[in-house]
Amino acid sequence: MTTTSTPARTTATATHPGEIRRYKDGTRMNHWFVALLFFAAALSGLALFHPVLFFFSNLFGGGQLTRILHPFLGLAMVLGFVFLFFTVWRENLIGRADREWLRHSGQMLKGNKGAMPAVGKYNAGQKLVFWGFAVSLLLLLVTGFMFWAPYFFHLFPVTVRRLAILVHAVSAVVLVLSVIVHVYAAIWVKGTTRAMTRGTVTDSWARHNHPLWHREMTEGHPPRD
Repeated sequence: MTTTSTPARTTATATHPGEIRRYKDGTRMNHWFVALLFFAAALSGLALFHPVLFFFSNLFGGGQLTRILHPFLGLAMVLGFVFLFFTVWRENLIGRADREWLRHSGQMLKGNKGAMPAVGKYNAGQKLVFWGFAVSLLLLLVTGFMFWAPYFFHLFPVTVRRLAILVHAVSAVVLVLSVIVHVYAAIWVKGTTRAMTRGTVTDSWARHNHPLWHREMTEGHPPRD
């Protein structure tokens, strides 16, 4: 990267002064594709999970159609996340700086950002949520195949299918909680949501929340782990 007098516009390839490009258009579209499928898979899954939640099946044309659609919606969600995973997984690896961030995470919860170690493109909390997504989706994919009627369920013993249903339900809870944390954090930190709606963040947002990444984008110096 080349350092210039207007780094936020040139090095970071932003379209307006004072902005930094955080996500490419393809990454943003992939994100919203996965998000929409998550809500469809979650609501259809809830309809099948307990009779009191069966009313969600009305969104999908009734109980029978919901049962048919749910695994296909889940599979499409996982496939969409695979593309997203291979786009950002390297930036979400846990390093020494992340462990230091976690040791000070109590200060973050208190709103004392000044006491937090400088971070790169993602902080340790965001990385943990990302890996929570990855692990829970992998478990949902594997266990879902084990009791997917009428295609694959006959390949597994009844005891295995019962265990798969339990793991599937627990993984779904982990995924839902991870999404809640993800959405809450995006709303809590003002200026974050525009990264996925416009693809850019302000220079001041990047400098304040992700100083090492800001330096990398504006001065061409990659952060050290």
